[in-house]
Amino acid sequence: IVAQQLYEGIDIRGESAGLITYMRTDSVTLAQDALADIRQLIKSHFGSKDLPGQPRLFKTKSKNAQEAHEAIRPTSASRIPDSLKRHVSKDQYRLYDLIWKRTVACQMIHATIDTVAANLSCGEGNTFRATGSTVRTPGFMKVYQESHDNTKASNDQETILPPMQEGDLIGL
Repeated sequence: IVAQQLYEGIDIRGESAGLITYMRTDSVTLAQDALADIRQLIKSHFGSKDLPGQPRLFKTKSKNAQEAHEAIRPTSASRIPDSLKRHVSKDQYRLYDLIWKRTVACQMIHATIDTVAANLSCGEGNTFRATGSTVRTPGFMKVYQESHDNTKASNDQETILPPMQEGDLIGL
């Protein structure tokens, strides 16, 4: 129902605007004009360094995929979710925010994450080991991180550690 409302149109400043494309599809294809719109948004909001040289294209893995429609996406990438917050319900906002973030993120550069282990000394003979990851280049994570954008991250997910150098003092 919520997706149907976003598709059919929401009253924004006296005009009805459809905020998402057709939602009954499992296609992963984006129209060329949509790719251009998304790439322009990334360039203006995040900078050229977060934009790959060419649009990222995806192929469906499903043999029975319905390719008649393009992937579910915002009708305009420039409709940033926070700009719509006062015009939509809480559920409409949450769904639109998810669709917008995933659409924009799919056209950004990959994130570069380093797996690290740090030995932390606390006094004489007390050494603790922290393992996890550090983010070298956030890329698409500037827009969308599944563990942060879903309700709760599970305990078995890796910990993101702050950048560290040998000899750094770590505060509490």
